Amino acid sequence: MFDFQPDPDLDPAERYRQLSDAASALTDGESDSVANMANIAALIREFVPDLNWAGFYRVVEGASGKDELVLGPFIGRPACLRIPFGQGVCGAAARTGETQLVEDVHAFPGHIACDAQSRAELVIPVKRAGHVIAVIDLDSPTTARFTQDDAAGMERLASVLSDRL
Repeated sequence: MFDFQPDPDLDPAERYRQLSDAASALTDGESDSVANMANIAALIREFVPDLNWAGFYRVVEGASGKDELVLGPFIGRPACLRIPFGQGVCGAAARTGETQLVEDVHAFPGHIACDAQSRAELVIPVKRAGHVIAVIDLDSPTTARFTQDDAAGMERLASVLSDRL
């Protein structure tokens, strides 16, 4: 049994260092990407406060032959099943390969509202050999919830996961 109890008073850099270390320990030696994503979604919930959704979208080839994002393991309300590259915050991260930090999702052109309570979003691409293989999606009910520290910490986590998804 794993019992990760992060200190709520940790500074962001230390919180994300501990999150990455815990994720590494949880996924070490496990080759099943779905199991790893499920455990990491739960771990994110333990470490990152003020979220209403945390999880993954995986890159798969769609029926048209083009890559798209398909819902993976998550914690939160039911979500959109498929997202084309370039659409919404997740699709933008997948298309550009760059982290998307959105202070107000209602101001983001083409935002896809899966949960009406979401106000801020942070989406981090997970890359292997330079190609996006998944995105980590975090939503918060608080406008401007995410900072550059959150983005840097989650990018570190994505790096840990790049060969484990």
